[in-house]
Amino acid sequence: MEVRRIGTTTDLLGESCVWSTSEQALYWVDIRQPALRRLNYSDGRVDTFEMPELAGAVCLREGGGVMLALQDSIAHFDPVTSSLEKVARALDTFPNIRFNDSRVDPQGRFWAGTMDDVARGAVGTLYRLDSGHRMTAVLHPIVISNSLAFSPDSRTMYFSDTVSHEIWAYDFDSVSGMPSNRRVFATVPAPATPDGSTVDAEGYLWNAEWDGARVVRYAPDGQIDRIIPMPVQRPTCCTFGGRDMTTLFVTTASLRLNAVERAAQPMAGGLLALEVGVKGVADPAYRP
Repeated sequence: MEVRRIGTTTDLLGESCVWSTSEQALYWVDIRQPALRRLNYSDGRVDTFEMPELAGAVCLREGGGVMLALQDSIAHFDPVTSSLEKVARALDTFPNIRFNDSRVDPQGRFWAGTMDDVARGAVGTLYRLDSGHRMTAVLHPIVISNSLAFSPDSRTMYFSDTVSHEIWAYDFDSVSGMPSNRRVFATVPAPATPDGSTVDAEGYLWNAEWDGARVVRYAPDGQIDRIIPMPVQRPTCCTFGGRDMTTLFVTTASLRLNAVERAAQPMAGGLLALEVGVKGVADPAYRP
């Protein structure tokens, strides 16, 4: 299966890719630069918007613009005017806080988790941002939030605390927005850890494995359906897009690679794409 590089940008820590059907564009962040990027699918142009602080994740927003999970706040960003408006703040008070992985559930609620960016202590929280920018703490304590995704029927939420090497499945109450009945969905063997995930139209979960050099497709019962080797050690997140929603986009990282590793992985930090023969589900947008 051919893996191709899109554009010429090289991210330190590319993450959190989402596809805008209305714009025919892909958004993602480089957490460490920090920057928001947008791929214009029609002509392949990549726009970069520098951010004033760490940018942990991006999601779509109804009514225009995108939502960004920044250092310790959630903000609305308008790519047309480059205006940035913070609308909510994390309730955590520990030092070195930053937001990490995020997703929007099918009901239009924005989810994002905090983490200790230095000590990696179990102090983080998974938050849900409802309409009206109401912030609710849902899961605690968490070391590194990752693998957020929701099944197409909205009955299952997927989530991982990266250090556990596990992806968890929860029963999801779509009305209250609360997960329950946590169980182990899949175990990722070391040294790999679970990073960003997405679901396809058949209800299968796709997960990018940090330090695993692969993307794995899991059946709804947690069994491995397909393993796709990647030309980089650290794929970080994946989502479906393109005109027919069958292109799998994968963000990657280049940070903390030595000179030998960089030479062996010329695509590290690049935005990658491959045709997987499966149709994805459109990324929902936050409803403010």
